[in-house]
Amino acid sequence: MDYEFDLSKDESNLDKHGLSLAEAEGFEWEAAVVREDTRKQYAEQRFEATGYIGERLHVMVYCLRPDAVRVISLRKANTREVKRYAET
Repeated sequence: MDYEFDLSKDESNLDKHGLSLAEAEGFEWEAAVVREDTRKQYAEQRFEATGYIGERLHVMVYCLRPDAVRVISLRKANTREVKRYAET
């Protein structure tokens, strides 16, 4: 799977969450829980995936492009998200 992201968004994600959006390449989709992000009315359909990168659970917000996954945000899952993931 190919990934793409905005370089300035990558810098802000690194500052805010301590993770580069490029780390999404290690996201394990096989056990991920995916839901549509409907918090706002976005210009394109967005999704939120909770899954592992290595040993740690992460949350990735992304949209699907014809030839790639466009990563919008990537961060470590918080306690509530870890609990919700465990309940699925």
